[in-house]
Amino acid sequence: MTRRALWIALAVVVVVALAVGSRTPTDRSTDQRLHDLAAQVRCPQCAGQSVATSDAPAARAIRAQILEDIEDGRTDSDILARLADGPYDDILLNPPRSGFAALVWIVPVAAVVIAFGGLALAFRRWEKVDDAPTRRDRQLVEAALSSAAADPHGEGDGR
Repeated sequence: MTRRALWIALAVVVVVALAVGSRTPTDRSTDQRLHDLAAQVRCPQCAGQSVATSDAPAARAIRAQILEDIEDGRTDSDILARLADGPYDDILLNPPRSGFAALVWIVPVAAVVIAFGGLALAFRRWEKVDDAPTRRDRQLVEAALSSAAADPHGEGDGR
């Protein structure tokens, strides 16, 4: 088998694995949907804890509201949008990817791109270092050679 065929086979395997791995289950149970949605919502009474893991009264009330919305047939995005428009500020653990909150997603990516660009520029400059000897380098070599020619055994003047 040629190298090209191996690379093509590897690419096909990777694409199939990504397609299978990124497939979302279509028929989740109500409990699974409740847990998935509650895990995306911040508890307003607990520091850094999701509604799914909190036992605070506010978390229980939000879980009950999510369950009611699920039973009413609302979609996940509708439920999250309704919670985000509610009385609590920044209730979603994952900020939206639009508006001012998009900076949370854009800035790290931009920083990585700029860092890689800076590294590429630095590596290019390091590759282009001029190794040609300067006039001063030539003078030093000539001085060392003339000194070695005058004293070939390195004994100095103390014979």
